[in-house]
Amino acid sequence: MDGLLIVIVTVHVVAALGIVGLVLLQHGKGADMGAAFGSGASGSLFGASGSANFLSRVTAVLALVFFLTSLSLTYLATHKTSSAVGVMDAVKTEPAPASGSPATPQVNPEPNVPASKSNEIPK
Repeated sequence: MDGLLIVIVTVHVVAALGIVGLVLLQHGKGADMGAAFGSGASGSLFGASGSANFLSRVTAVLALVFFLTSLSLTYLATHKTSSAVGVMDAVKTEPAPASGSPATPQVNPEPNVPASKSNEIPK
């Protein structure tokens, strides 16, 4: 289960960084006006509007991957199948001894020992 968690977190981080990079590469709505006056966008690799369509589609796919990995990480975090929840849950305890044989010998208190008067509260 830990290997699956590492893979999902890695895909999640790569998708997040990809989204950030693709959003920074895209032109804003105001950049289309410059293309109309011959800023050279028509000679680009994807054509005048091909890069916007390609980058927006890749961004949408990465956003979908990011959304799905977020949901799967949430599911894995809330549905842990680990039996040991805390540090002391994995410690094995010895069974209690039978009632007839005590585990430690009983020590009798000393007879004729007066109670100390330091425990008394003055009135």
